This record gives sequence, structure tokens and C-alpha cells, in this order.
Amino acid sequence: MKIVEGNLIDIENREFYPCAIFISEGKIINIERNSNSYDQYISPGFIDAHVHVESSMLMPVEFSKLVVPNGTVGVVADPHEIANVLGVEGVKLMIDNGEKAPLKFFWGIPSCVPATPFDKPGSILSVEDTDKLAKTGKFILLSEVMNVPGVINNDPDVIGKIEIAKKYQLKIDGHAPELVGDPLSLYIAHGIETDHESSTIEEAEEKISKGMYIMIREGSAAKNYNALKSLIATRTDSVMFCTDDSHADDLLNEGHINKIVKKALADGFGIFDILQIACLNPVRFYNLNIGTLHIGDNADFIIFDDIESLNIRSTYIRGEVVYGENSSKNNPVCDVPLLNKFHHDEISLSDLHTNVFGDVACIQVKSDSLLTDRKIFHFDEKIEGFQSDLDKDVLKIVYLNRYFNSKPQIGFISGIGLKRGAFASSISHDSHNIIAVGCTDQDLMLAINELIKEKGGLVVNEAGELHSLPLPIGGIISDKSGREVASCYMELNEILSKMGTPLKSPFMTLSFMSLIVIPTLKIGEKGIFDFEKFDFVS
Repeated sequence: MKIVEGNLIDIENREFYPCAIFISEGKIINIERNSNSYDQYISPGFIDAHVHVESSMLMPVEFSKLVVPNGTVGVVADPHEIANVLGVEGVKLMIDNGEKAPLKFFWGIPSCVPATPFDKPGSILSVEDTDKLAKTGKFILLSEVMNVPGVINNDPDVIGKIEIAKKYQLKIDGHAPELVGDPLSLYIAHGIETDHESSTIEEAEEKISKGMYIMIREGSAAKNYNALKSLIATRTDSVMFCTDDSHADDLLNEGHINKIVKKALADGFGIFDILQIACLNPVRFYNLNIGTLHIGDNADFIIFDDIESLNIRSTYIRGEVVYGENSSKNNPVCDVPLLNKFHHDEISLSDLHTNVFGDVACIQVKSDSLLTDRKIFHFDEKIEGFQSDLDKDVLKIVYLNRYFNSKPQIGFISGIGLKRGAFASSISHDSHNIIAVGCTDQDLMLAINELIKEKGGLVVNEAGELHSLPLPIGGIISDKSGREVASCYMELNEILSKMGTPLKSPFMTLSFMSLIVIPTLKIGEKGIFDFEKFDFVS
């Protein structure tokens, strides 16, 4: 038997009291109040209500090592990134690896692989695949249904997957940026219950009023905390916290769900409201097998130094100290099959040759957002072989399918800010084809070809000198430790900063420029995609 003592934070009854917690075989068998004085606080652990583990560029075991020290005891994970690359085989790879980690992973079945009929990923998850996965009993939800037009227009594939979720009593997560009014009502009527894409308080309030749960998100690129934080006090019962996509360096240096909790505390929100959202609401909504400090629960909890600093002393999962003094967990890097699909030949300079004339639509990046704007540049005369206009911050963006030989798709982007060189990535949501931005065609060609040689990763071309982070698992995940990945990633970002970009997370921002289910302009298989028309414009 173990005994853990401290000031218990009783979120439901909104009180603190000194106590001793008795643990046997991973369960809390008793909680005894006492009159002792303690210098530590005991709380239920933090839960990420929606995350793509692959965005950390780590396998679940390595992801676990970075988030458990931040007080996270469980995550609701959507493996749709690996599913787009490797299909069912990739999903199983993630689940198998997650079972070796102390962190509790609760998996969703990816609902949109591909995200839209316009995407060409490495694999497809069909209605039949969805049914087979649901039958395994290893999933708690159908993950973010991002094909909004497919839902509203009753697309048979989308509706078929939703019906399977209902058949197996799975929760259904949403993904509905800027969706309001009657279309929102139609979307919700299909049983979709959550959204993590709201960007204004008005949008979030309408969704809540129609029965949805809203997730306040703080990831590496997409952040809506500042826009939605008032919901912490006014809509406490209808809100959860999530990160969605966080790179390894942010998890290591800035934290996980605990960073959102600290923001909320600093903004003056009540500790019990904050912890209800961070610790209890996901357990209740998804019916997670995570303890919340009751007799008979799993012994899943965290210990703080104090309420002000929220410094994590220890994290307990299933009664084991997985972080802190006397931790029994020291998992090595797991051997993982280096599964991949990368079949494109190297490109030539002529493949990137571009002429411009008249009005040219340009993707305008918005800081800390997945949303983009439309920016129009006018050229009075035809320019042969146009590459970039650094004075106007107009750079060339290239999209290249990596699963088969195809023609590069070329557009223009503003807001990246590079003054020289190029960078390229095989992480590009959601199909994870090659995406690159650069100042000259030569810069772009070298970066893209280096990616093709390495069969995936992140590449920075600085004046002809190539720097890279290889990602041999599906072209999106490293086989290295979290600290190694974070260190290399920070080096790449530092180089890009010296090359002129003001973006905090340029690779993460770049990765979303092909996510055509997010407004307004993106780039995909046939060039620039206009979300409002939901079709390609070039």
C-alpha cells in the first residue's frame, strides 16, 4: 500500500483540505481528512481533449516522456496524420506504441482520410475500414469531421462513417471553422458534439447554445485562448482545453495543458473553474478511464508545489510515480518499424518556372492562426520566370505530391518573411505531401530534392547549405528521442529566424498551408484552393 499526503483540491465541492490518500493495486482505496499542514497540493491530472501526437514528430512513448512531467495523465488522440500516410497500418502502429507508454492514450478513428475529395494522400480509410476499426473496441470516438460540405450535403462516405460511430456509441468530434447559422445547425444535427476551430467568442457562443462543447486551443501555430478565454468563467461546463498540434520543442520548453492553466490563472480566472476544464470535463464528456480523486478511482493525479506556480512535483498514473521523486518509469526509445511511402523523383529548375500577369491571388498568412486571408497582387506586364518580390514579401510556395510522380503546383504566399533561402517539409496537413517556400527557384529545388533524398523530414536551405531533421517514420515522425528532436528543431527555427521570418513556428505554419478545409486560401493538388468556393482557382 502507498500513502500520499497533501492538500487535496476538491474541484467538485470547491474546497481544499489536508488529507492522506491510500493506494493499493493502482486504485484509491481511501481518502482520510486530517489536520496536518502540508506544503504541496494534490489535483486530478491534466487531459488534452484533442491532439495529434504525430505533430510532435514523436512516437507516443516519446511524446509521453515530454508531457507527463507537465502533469498530463491522459490525451484524446486523433491519429489521422499517420492514417493519411500509412492507413490502417499506421493507426495500429501508433496504438501499439502507445500501449508501451505510462501516459493514457484514448484514440479516435480518423473520419476524413483524405480530408476532402480534392486530396491525394498515401492511404484512404473507407467506411469499411472505419467499421473494422470500431469493432476492435480500441476507440472512443470518431475524430474531427472536417469535411463540412460532405456532412451538410449528405455525402455517403461521410455520413456512413458517422452512422458507424453511432452504431458503436462513439463520440463524434467536429471541425467547423467559421460555421454558423443554419449550416451549423445541420452539421450538429448529425450528432457532432465538439469544435476546436472557433476563432471568435460569438462563433463559440452560438455553437455552445446549440449544444456543442468548445475546446480552447493553444498549439504551436493555432491559438484561440485569447479569443475564447472568457468562456472559462461563463461557460465552464461546456469547455475543454486542447493543444491539437504541438512540436517537441514547445512541449519541452513551454509545457502542455499546464501552460493553458497557467495563462488562465495569470488572467485571474478561478482555480476551480480552470481545473474543472483541464481535469474533469474531458473525463465526463468522453467517459475516460481516468481517476478524478475519488475512492475507487484509478490513482491518476498530480502534485503541485503551490497554487501560484503550479510547479509539478510528481505525476501519478495507475498509482505509479511516472514523474518526480522515486519515479519507476525510465522507458528507453522504442524500436519502431520505419514504415514509409515516398515515391517521387527529384525535380528540375524548369519544373518551378512560373509566369505572372494581371491579378494574382496570394495566400496571406495570419499570425498564430490556421486561417489565411486573400491578398491580390497586380502585374501590369507579363513577367517570365517570376520567382519572388522580397520588398513586397511575396514568395513562391510549392506543393508536390510525394506518393507518385506529378507536376509541382505553384502559388504565392505573403507573411512568411524570408529574405533568402528556402525551407521545405513533408509534414503538410492532412495528406503530408511536400510543401516548400523560398526566395528563388534554385533555393526551392535544392530544399525539395533534399527532402526527396531523405524520404521525408524538414529541410532548411541557407545559401546552399542544407540543414535537416529526418523523419523516417511515414515521413512525419522521428525515430529519435523527444529531446533530440526538440534540439534539432530549435536549430532549424533559429536558422530560419536569421533568414528573416518573424514566425515563431514557421514549419508548423507552413504545414497548414495545404489544409484546404481551413479558410481562406491554401494550396493543394491543383494549385490555389479557395475555401469559400470550395474549389481550386488555379
